[in-house]
Amino acid sequence: MSQLTRRLINLTATACAALLLVACAQTPPAATLLPATPVGEVKGSAVQHTAASSVGVAQRAAVVLPASVTGGAIYAGTFANAPKDAKAKVPVVVFMHGSSGLELKAIGEWQMWLASLGVASVAPDSFALPDRITYKSPVGKDVYEKIHALRASEIPLALAALRTAPWADTSRLVLAGTSEGGPAVARYVGNEFAGRMLYSWSCENNYFVQEHRTAVIAQPVLNVMSSTDVFFSPSNAWLGNNAAKGYCGDALKDNKQAAIVLIPGAPHTLLNLPAARNATAGFVRDVLKP
Repeated sequence: MSQLTRRLINLTATACAALLLVACAQTPPAATLLPATPVGEVKGSAVQHTAASSVGVAQRAAVVLPASVTGGAIYAGTFANAPKDAKAKVPVVVFMHGSSGLELKAIGEWQMWLASLGVASVAPDSFALPDRITYKSPVGKDVYEKIHALRASEIPLALAALRTAPWADTSRLVLAGTSEGGPAVARYVGNEFAGRMLYSWSCENNYFVQEHRTAVIAQPVLNVMSSTDVFFSPSNAWLGNNAAKGYCGDALKDNKQAAIVLIPGAPHTLLNLPAARNATAGFVRDVLKP
């Protein structure tokens, strides 16, 4: 091979390397690429409670009772095993859990904290229904609405059980829910509750509902949201509503007894954050007067 040929090969290799560097430099950084909508998943098929699961919703409910009820230690267990001989009647929060069910550790911690304020809590167990439908978002709105109807049916079941509980002051009830439990709470039109607490649900039209259908109620409402909620704030690229604010502001705009707390950068599960607890403590003290 001549010296000239060898020089041409070296120049060609250098030019190719330079072109590759330029091509790499012009590749858009990953941060500029739009995030893909995740692939949803549905498991299970049951969407209506049976006679047996209707009983189980309440009997398997997670109950925490303050020491004033027992005359000793705080009770934490199921509704079925709760004390039958109460030392006092106390106000109660009925809490609708999210899609993770009662296995979420944060729920038990939150209920124990409520008991320290003198407030009992009952969290109905939606998973008392065998083969209950579950999902990984996003899925079809028709699927979500079947779940919302299922959750709505659990509120009267909890109320019926509370009327038999010797420790429940049914004149002082608050209805609360988080995430999947939120729409059932927001839509409920009964007058049995003195107030509502909505955690991690924005009361807006989005991928999670056909329409938000938040009830117009003249009673205190507390809405606690992350300012960047992974599912229901505008930070979610597949939210499905370009005009969404990520909280219940529009739905509650005419309710002078409503309060909205936005927590910067909070996770979806925020029940036990100091800001959430402070807002909740003020709300239950004003509404339930434990």
